[in-house]
Amino acid sequence: MFKYKGKRIHASDKSLFYNTALAGFSFIFLLVMILFHLSSLMAVDWNTVTIDSLIRQLHRPYFWGSVITALFVCLLFGLLYYRYRIDSVKQLQHRQKLAHMVLQNGWYEAEQIQDDGFFKDLPSSKTKEKISHFPKLYYYLKDGLIHINVEITMGKYQDQLLQLEKKLETGLFCELVDKELKESYIEYTLLYDTIASRITIDEVVAKDGRLKLMNNVYWAYDSLPHMLIAGGTGGGKTYFILTLIEALLHTDSKLYVLDPKNADLADLETIMDNVYYRKDDMLACIEQFYEDMLARSEEMKRDPNYKTGENYAYLGLPANFLIFDEYVAFMDMLGKESTKVVDKLKQIVMLGRQAGFFLILACQRPDAKYLGDGIRDQFNFRVALGRMSELGYGMMFGSDVQKQFFLKPIKGRGYVDVGTSVISEFYTPLVPKKYDFLKNIGNLTARTPTVPVADEVQATGTDER
Repeated sequence: MFKYKGKRIHASDKSLFYNTALAGFSFIFLLVMILFHLSSLMAVDWNTVTIDSLIRQLHRPYFWGSVITALFVCLLFGLLYYRYRIDSVKQLQHRQKLAHMVLQNGWYEAEQIQDDGFFKDLPSSKTKEKISHFPKLYYYLKDGLIHINVEITMGKYQDQLLQLEKKLETGLFCELVDKELKESYIEYTLLYDTIASRITIDEVVAKDGRLKLMNNVYWAYDSLPHMLIAGGTGGGKTYFILTLIEALLHTDSKLYVLDPKNADLADLETIMDNVYYRKDDMLACIEQFYEDMLARSEEMKRDPNYKTGENYAYLGLPANFLIFDEYVAFMDMLGKESTKVVDKLKQIVMLGRQAGFFLILACQRPDAKYLGDGIRDQFNFRVALGRMSELGYGMMFGSDVQKQFFLKPIKGRGYVDVGTSVISEFYTPLVPKKYDFLKNIGNLTARTPTVPVADEVQATGTDER
């Protein structure tokens, strides 16, 4: 009841930014003018001052010089404030836009009252609108997140106030990350200045069953397991997968990597165990991963410290990750054999969470042919990178998703659903241009690359991947 909901949005806030700027500049202007003419003002006898004497003041040369100086100080102050207090400026603009949203959509109650006009003693036929009820909206910005709380009163505009996602995202140019219905109000949480939340590869840390991917974005694989990655050539998919591999190797996790195209991930064979690119080896790896999951499930139940409802981490067991690149291409290659593989993967995504067996599947487009029968719904964390069609986004996040997708020419940019059914803008961790994945991953696995230097450079690739 007493939770801070933010600053109340009023109908008068429709000109909040301009009124605040005008008040601030007027104060600075008057302050500078007073400082310039302080001695003259103190010498004025205000009891005998006349209009003629004030006009004579205006004709003094230094008066207009002081005006120009005051205007220059106002301009300088405005530029400095915008440069160093941009967040405060944006908050004023956001509150003004929210007031405009309510007014322009007519989500308020008003009544017509008689306007007395300029001459109050004369009758007037004019009327003016007086707002009798304005919905309660509250706004505040904290830790890079915008919180907008809207009171729910079961009024005539309740349906509109419950579906503000599109308007808020496009109007405030922010990304919705959460929407929570609470008692008597609904809270929209948006990520402010999304690209500023992008992190570098050295900040990607896996801890307590969560992997940090942006300042406010985590893959909580212990509670929301399995990741699905989609993206075409040049979208940053390969670098993102290599970043995941390097981060997970900092933990005690056991990794299995499958690369049916024998491309960049296959180069990890020289520095890592359990890296496969041949068909038979990959099929054997999937089978072994499945069998190990079943064996661990049985082993956990026999453990004397086993407790119903607890997972592998409670018993101190390491997580296992099967990282599968170009999944759809491999299934197309298998033909009829793909049915058995899909069945195995379906069992893994259904049963793997408690035992600590997780899938990371990557493909150019998540076709329903190999991700049907509800298997796609079990991938709680979904990332779509680079340029994708509306059909591709529909396959990734569901065809009924009410989301405006925009394309920006930024490497590693896309959209993510972290498991909350809220889709938001996403940026993969930044990788330095000359970053050597083979060398750094080799240091973590205590193995050095065995390929020639020329091949190593080719395997590492450029920043365009």
